[in-house]
Amino acid sequence: MPIIDVEMVVTDNEQVPSNLAVTLADATRNVFGASAGQTWVRLHKLPLQDYAEDGGGPLQDIRPVFVTVLKAKLPHLNELKHEMEQLSQAIAHSCGRPVENIHLFYQPEGRGRVAFGGKVIE
Repeated sequence: MPIIDVEMVVTDNEQVPSNLAVTLADATRNVFGASAGQTWVRLHKLPLQDYAEDGGGPLQDIRPVFVTVLKAKLPHLNELKHEMEQLSQAIAHSCGRPVENIHLFYQPEGRGRVAFGGKVIE
């Protein structure tokens, strides 16, 4: 099931590959070990002028990528830590950003609270 929301901070003249969502879906699917057609990615671009950090940041060359992950079931903590490391690396590579600029947010388990086509994921 994984559903991945990727929000990239981009500059006005930054060229984001037109197939980046597909690249991210394939890269994250490999991390999760999911079957084909089971990992969904929604890619959003956030203009740099619409992003701020307190204290006058960020520096012009720092463009974070915020990633929200929804899975039916979360792995145990040690597995989750490993998954987060792999996911950060895969997204950084796909987006052409340093891993330090990748920020992951895992939602609570989706099973029992998410439905597709009216059918609850169990």
